[in-house]
Amino acid sequence: MDRFDHAILTHLQDNATIPISELAEKVGLTSTPCWRRVQKLEESGVIKKRVTLLDPDQLNLGVTVFIAIRTHEHRFKWFESFHKLVSAIPEVVDFYRVAGSTDYLLKVLVSDIAGYDRIYKTLIKGADLADVTSMFVIEEIKHTTALPLSHI
Repeated sequence: MDRFDHAILTHLQDNATIPISELAEKVGLTSTPCWRRVQKLEESGVIKKRVTLLDPDQLNLGVTVFIAIRTHEHRFKWFESFHKLVSAIPEVVDFYRVAGSTDYLLKVLVSDIAGYDRIYKTLIKGADLADVTSMFVIEEIKHTTALPLSHI
């Protein structure tokens, strides 16, 4: 990956709909070589997909909750069942298996406390959990979908 690829990725992270001619100009290439580089980055999997980012507040999803889950179960069958349960909940936008005092961390977007409570009940009904700790976001200080590229 060279400086052109780095620049292409930087600009595409900011605006994936930028016209190829404008992108090429910004990175110092002509359109055809720039387009080939974008295609190569897509084919290699560096660019996974292009999406539209929506404003959760405009869609009545202004309540963000982080849910930390501990379990006593660590068998593979339970693991598969739990992953299936959580993956079927559309309000869960991030789902991680983590190390430390918590086994799983979920990020949930809902419209209100009742929406959160429905998810909570789905989780405790559908899986044997040792502990569920929920943290409601008061203020989002920083949020970005852009990955840091300074190390490449």
